[in-house]
Formats: sequence, C-alpha cells, structure tokens
Amino acid sequence: MTFAALQNPLVELSIRFSIDLIAMLLLVFGMYYRRYRDKELVTAAALFNIFAFAVLSILSSVEFSVAAGFGLFAILALFSLRSEQISKTEITYFFGSIAIAVICSIQGTSLPLVSMIIGIILLGAWIIDHPSVLKSAHSIKVTLDKIDAHALSDTEAMRLALSARLGVEVVSFEISSLDYVRDMASVKVNYRKQ
Repeated sequence: MTFAALQNPLVELSIRFSIDLIAMLLLVFGMYYRRYRDKELVTAAALFNIFAFAVLSILSSVEFSVAAGFGLFAILALFSLRSEQISKTEITYFFGSIAIAVICSIQGTSLPLVSMIIGIILLGAWIIDHPSVLKSAHSIKVTLDKIDAHALSDTEAMRLALSARLGVEVVSFEISSLDYVRDMASVKVNYRKQ
C-alpha cells in the first residue's frame, strides 16, 4: 500500500479499526475469557470497545475539547456507580478495552505509534495477569447462614473457619454485610484449591 493510499481518511480509519479490533480480541477473548470464563463481561467489554471506537472516531474528526473528553469519562463513572459491583480485575480489563478504543480512534497519531502503544498494553496485560507470574487465587461471594463469633474480632480464626467450612485454602476474605436480624453474613472469599 502506498503512502498516498494511507492518507485517505477511510483507509486510515479501516486500519485503525483493524488494530483496535485485533487488540480488543486479544485482550478480552485471548486473555480475559481464557483465564476467567466470564461471558457477561467479555460481551460488555467487546461491545463497549466497538461503540467507544465509533463515537471517538467521529468526535476526533471534529473540534473536541479536553473538557468534553473528561465529561465522557464522567458519564462512564456514573455507569459504574449504577451497576452491580465488579471486581478489580474485571474493571481493569473493561478499562483496557476502552483504552484500546480511545488510542486507536484518536486521529492525529501515527499508525506505528498506535501499534506500538497497543503492543505495550497487550504485552503488559499478558505478563502481569499471567497465572504463572502471580499464584492464582479464585474468588467467590458467599452468604453464610450464621454469623461467626470471630467474624470481626479474630480474622485468622474466621479465615480458618471459612477454610474448614468451604474445603479450600482461604487466602483472604472481605465481609460485605452482616445481618443480625436474619443471622446472615455476606463474604467475598479469595481462595486456592487444596
């Protein structure tokens, strides 16, 4: 492809979308889905990437201020406040998908620079979240039908009680809520299989 052909806005947009699509597929399907098998987040992150790319491609071709960009991210923050809670890993991959769309859609940056930045993002995500780099732990939200006496006073005793009750090595836990009326506790448990 000649340099003159690359100057055509439609060709450049197609190349940027191809880079975006390939990078998003590698991040969301190649890394996140293979490791966590969360279809719901994969669908949301993939579609949000495509939608964000489309919106930002239009906005970057017209006069668009930095304040409007911050406004766009403020709207995204409202979505997270109004949605069910998602884990730190899920929000990181979701933000990564959005970041890829933003980087690929903004006109005025060279395609080699875009490709290099996307490569750095994907390599970083692959290395940092690789199962052999950090010993993998799973997490689950559990509702206990009885509030343990050590729930707040002795975290080590509570961790050991959860390990015995669940039959796994509980690495850590976080109490989401205690309901003394119904004698129930909601707990997020991080564990490793024994």
